[in-house]
Amino acid sequence: MTAVMAGGLAQTAEAADAPRDAEWHLDALHMPEVWQTSTGAGITVAIIDSGVKTDLPDLVGQVLPGKDFSGLPGGVDVDPEGHGTSMAGIIAGSGKSFDGKGDYGLAPGAKVLPIKINTNSDASTAIGPAASLKQIDEAITFAADQNAQVISISQAIRSVDIGQADISALQTAVNYAIGKGSLIVAGAGNSGQEGNPVMYPAAAAGVAAIAGFDHTGVVTPESESGPQIALTAPGLDIYSVCTGPTGYCKGHGTSDATALTAAAAAIVWSVHPTWTGNQVLRVLINTANKPNDGSNRNNHVGFGSISPRTALNKPGDPGPADVNPLVAAGIGIAPLGAPSGAASAAPSSAPATAPTTANGGSGASSAPVPAKSAGASSGSSSLPLVAGGVVAALVLVGGVFFFLRKRRSQEPAVAGVPGQPQSPYGQPPFEQSSYGQSPYAQQAPGGYQPPAGYGSTPPPPSYGPGPVGGGGQNQQGPPSVPPVNPYKS
Repeated sequence: MTAVMAGGLAQTAEAADAPRDAEWHLDALHMPEVWQTSTGAGITVAIIDSGVKTDLPDLVGQVLPGKDFSGLPGGVDVDPEGHGTSMAGIIAGSGKSFDGKGDYGLAPGAKVLPIKINTNSDASTAIGPAASLKQIDEAITFAADQNAQVISISQAIRSVDIGQADISALQTAVNYAIGKGSLIVAGAGNSGQEGNPVMYPAAAAGVAAIAGFDHTGVVTPESESGPQIALTAPGLDIYSVCTGPTGYCKGHGTSDATALTAAAAAIVWSVHPTWTGNQVLRVLINTANKPNDGSNRNNHVGFGSISPRTALNKPGDPGPADVNPLVAAGIGIAPLGAPSGAASAAPSSAPATAPTTANGGSGASSAPVPAKSAGASSGSSSLPLVAGGVVAALVLVGGVFFFLRKRRSQEPAVAGVPGQPQSPYGQPPFEQSSYGQSPYAQQAPGGYQPPAGYGSTPPPPSYGPGPVGGGGQNQQGPPSVPPVNPYKS
């Protein structure tokens, strides 16, 4: 078995005066306008990850007491990988540092509930796939019992490394959390160019699998595709707090996209506190910027890119509280022998449409969450800043996770503010020697620089020569599929 920290190629970004100046995704998603209505206040987002370092300036006061299921030394606030800390910043960073221009999460009013699992990249302490998935099961159940509205999982385990019993146990935990009203989002995985394997927990029935796109709306080459994809969100050049010496990093991957989608859910839920996770998810789906190929959904972008502004301004009918829109629409991958009503066992590239009500909401009056259906989950990897903008993927024997970690590349120095850390992007926060050679040398066509303005229609992406199906693989779609335009609403 092999564990891969699956991240993409990290680029050196333009100089910025403060972390907030480099958070392009917040402006692209119109968050300054959105925050006038909602910051996610009153919502708890559980992060199932490597722990969260709580004493960073932009995370002080943002993190609730959590729980440690990892079995590793230290507590939930000890983050040996740094991944969970970055996810916390992406979701709920307060921006307090740099005189109010620090790292802002998409939902700065929300609170983070850290739940630590063993994501250790050290072979001496790494655990097997089944044991890792069991920790995720326990973490999901704990999060639901703590009444966390959103459960964000930026981790992934390959379906070929686990058995039907493991998947069924995961599905039981997922069904329990959804039944208690929670919404679960998980990274689709960063191995789109490395076989595009089916990942759990992202493809589990009822879990929203999240893909990532770049500045132009093009799905990143690393982002996995398949019938389990629900939505897309920004997944490139995402700045956040980190555990490295500078305290701030730039990264990419479906981990980042997952955290941003979790935060978008918090934004909507804060305004509609009586809704369930099924209803919040349905609104995120119905208000997403649709694929540019004219379909309602495809296997690369799902139902489209998240649009928090539209979800707040024009939410439409949220539909029934007890019907998961993904299960009702047959979105996902179920193993052989899954019960009736589970996600389709036969991956299909045909667009899928969530059942809609007369008022535009989606759902079905009689499609309860299946008792024990299983799906594929995703992983997300947070990778380190490496001098010169070159990033790497760590492969180690005996592990399980595709850590969709954000790869960190060295950034130009940022002008310091008195009393604040100096040059937060100037030094690599992780040691380059910890990582192997990156398999993601290919950039998406057109590079990753934002266009002039955010309103233009992006060019079609190229998804590379990905293999077709079989043996736990998703089908790698056609060579060119129109992307979403994430900036039109």
